[in-house]
Amino acid sequence: MAYWLVKSEPDVFGWNQQVANGVEPWTGVRNAMAANNLKAMKQGDLSFFYHSNIGKEIVGVVRVVREAYPDPTDETGRWVCVDVQTVSGFPKPVTLAEIKADPEFAELALVRMSRLSVMAVSEPHWKKLAKMGGWKKPK
Repeated sequence: MAYWLVKSEPDVFGWNQQVANGVEPWTGVRNAMAANNLKAMKQGDLSFFYHSNIGKEIVGVVRVVREAYPDPTDETGRWVCVDVQTVSGFPKPVTLAEIKADPEFAELALVRMSRLSVMAVSEPHWKKLAKMGGWKKPK
C-alpha cells in the first residue's frame, strides 16, 4: 500500500462534502507531477484529505477505490482522475504550521512543494501525521 495527500480548497470542495458523497472522483488536477501521482495510485491506497488555502490542515482520510481514468471535467482528454471513498475524519486536524514546526517533516512534499495538489507520503510520515491527528485506521 502507498500513502498520499490530496488537497482541496474547502470553499470549493471540502471534507464535509466528501463525507456526504461517500465516493467522489478526484477531478480537476492540471499539473503534470500531480497527475503522475494520480496515475501511480492503486486501489486500496490511503490518502490524507487536506484543506488548502483556508484552514491549511489535514482533516481526514480517503481510500482510492478506482484507479486513474480520463477526467470527465477535462475536454482535452489529457488529464486523469481517481475515485476516492471517505474512510474517516481526523479527531484533531493537523495544521500546516504544526507540520512545518517539526524538523522530521522537512522532506515532506507538503513542506517542500507547497503548491503540489497530489503527493506521495512516506510510511513513517504517514504514521506520525496520523498519530498527531489522533487517527487510527478502522478495522
